[in-house]
Amino acid sequence: MLELRNISVTLGNFSLKSINISVDKGDYFILLGVSGAGKSMVLETIAGLLQPDKGFIFLDGKDITYEKIQRRSVGLVFQDHAIFPHMSVKENIAYSLYGRIESPSEKKNKIQKIAEQIGISILLNRKPSTLSGGELQRVALARTLIQEPKVLLLDEPLASMDIQLRSELRGLLRRLNRNGQTIVHVTHDYEEALSLGGKIAVIHNGKILQTGTPMDVFQQPRSEFVAHFTGAKNFFRVTTSKDAGHTIAIVNDKISIYLPAEAYENNGYIILRAEDIILSRQRIDSSAVNNFEGTVKDIIPSRTGVEVLIDIGILIHAIITRESMNHLEIAEGNLIWISFKATAIRFIQA
Repeated sequence: MLELRNISVTLGNFSLKSINISVDKGDYFILLGVSGAGKSMVLETIAGLLQPDKGFIFLDGKDITYEKIQRRSVGLVFQDHAIFPHMSVKENIAYSLYGRIESPSEKKNKIQKIAEQIGISILLNRKPSTLSGGELQRVALARTLIQEPKVLLLDEPLASMDIQLRSELRGLLRRLNRNGQTIVHVTHDYEEALSLGGKIAVIHNGKILQTGTPMDVFQQPRSEFVAHFTGAKNFFRVTTSKDAGHTIAIVNDKISIYLPAEAYENNGYIILRAEDIILSRQRIDSSAVNNFEGTVKDIIPSRTGVEVLIDIGILIHAIITRESMNHLEIAEGNLIWISFKATAIRFIQA
């Protein structure tokens, strides 16, 4: 439906480099990256606010690379809402219909319908200065959706909102998508990407590093940047070797870790979930073939318990419960044993 082919754009000292994106009809597509990665530039190029130096943009098979903004059938909702402060909510929404609908009754019906869909019917006569951030975002959505865009472009729509507002707007965006609206949504928040996206592209320094389903990207990152950005703490580049029929991953030429039987004998990366690591005061006899003694370097509260950082020659992150931490009397500087099964390791070929 929407396709960007080898798009390159230069703005000042920053450039988008050979951006290739494919968004199918009905997709919820997330463009994920840190601030300054080029996310908003991609949206502005799709919308026609920026012209590419190279490449093409297609919508439903039609080349819209140099099409006028108002004829692209895409709608962009800006991060700062861009609501006209001197107009009421109803007037802001109606502004998008200027020159499109002549009948006052038809215009009124469309405004009422979109206001009900977005949940702002009771706000139509209010001025923007009386609205909350979440209400302003809904007004901006309504003003864009009333144009019936084929693709809705969202620039950090949930930024600077509290947890309750983010939850409400996520629900609204999911409903819009379930009703058939194709959405391209940029964010720096990987949890937001997980909760909304059906397809994700990670962008960094103007380049797309990886594209796929949330499962593909978050469980099989293809680079160290993607792994760390998406929350994989224990991610290491390794070389592999064989020992008595076992495949061993060697980290930093000094730490040897047993891999699952099906792991390839090649160079690549390993990922170990912090939740799959067992901590103990003494080495324990178990089916876990990977056992190391290390020093506790840091203890960090987390939403799921406590994150413990252990130096075994490399830094390992483990997640345990507060009860386990108290039982083991874990403190910075203490020696602790860690263990984990070979099957807990995911190996990714370079």
